[in-house]
Amino acid sequence: METLDLCIRKVREYVEEKRKDGRLIREMICPETIEEFVADLPIRIGEEAGPKVILKEDTFVELGNPSIVGCSFVLWTNDLSLVKEGQITLLGPCIQEACGKSLPFGQIILIAGAMLREEDHLDLEKAQYMILEEIEGYMIRSVPRRMWTRVSNEAGGKGFSFENLGRALMAILRSKLPSVEALEVLFVTSNKEDVEELDSIAVEVEKVTNWFRKLKRSEDGIYECTADDCDDCPEKTVCDTVREVRVLRKQKAS
Repeated sequence: METLDLCIRKVREYVEEKRKDGRLIREMICPETIEEFVADLPIRIGEEAGPKVILKEDTFVELGNPSIVGCSFVLWTNDLSLVKEGQITLLGPCIQEACGKSLPFGQIILIAGAMLREEDHLDLEKAQYMILEEIEGYMIRSVPRRMWTRVSNEAGGKGFSFENLGRALMAILRSKLPSVEALEVLFVTSNKEDVEELDSIAVEVEKVTNWFRKLKRSEDGIYECTADDCDDCPEKTVCDTVREVRVLRKQKAS
């Protein structure tokens, strides 16, 4: 999907602009296997490992409270060269540096897989919420394009960090999405303005997601739009782009 590939490049440009401004950007590379992802984590991961509720008084750090700002989306591509396998990038303070604080929060997940297809889009879009109740001491509340989370005092006391979160997230997603060949995560906690800058990309991603929600699969495997009027549809530009991509793919295959 060319629209999503372009958004991935915009995320790259965003990070590089911050780097040129002299901002503190930390990059961590995870191991290659799921077993190595979770090795030495201070918290448990897996079904029902996470708490259903973390009360305010039990919170070590709060991320993305609606009163501040939050932004979250998933980007996927068939081009493995666009995703840096196992990389976790952090712009802003880490969890251990922000005890007792409420930080703005941006979370962008980049996914690549040669066999990923358009019909996988909604499952991939839901991927960011798959860690719900699967990470000890980490609670997620979310609305479209937003991620509001809390880290418990207990997890914070064990040294819980964004590297731990990134590793756990990658391990869970790999176990649930076998077509995924590369995973990368960007966390942003620096300030409200930095997180808000990501909103323009999030809007483009949401347009693509909304377009796929309007599709239904026919018996012969062809997706058709269920909207009544294309001319008045706000996703018309995205639809046109997707149709062009399909035409190009058919031409290459013939």
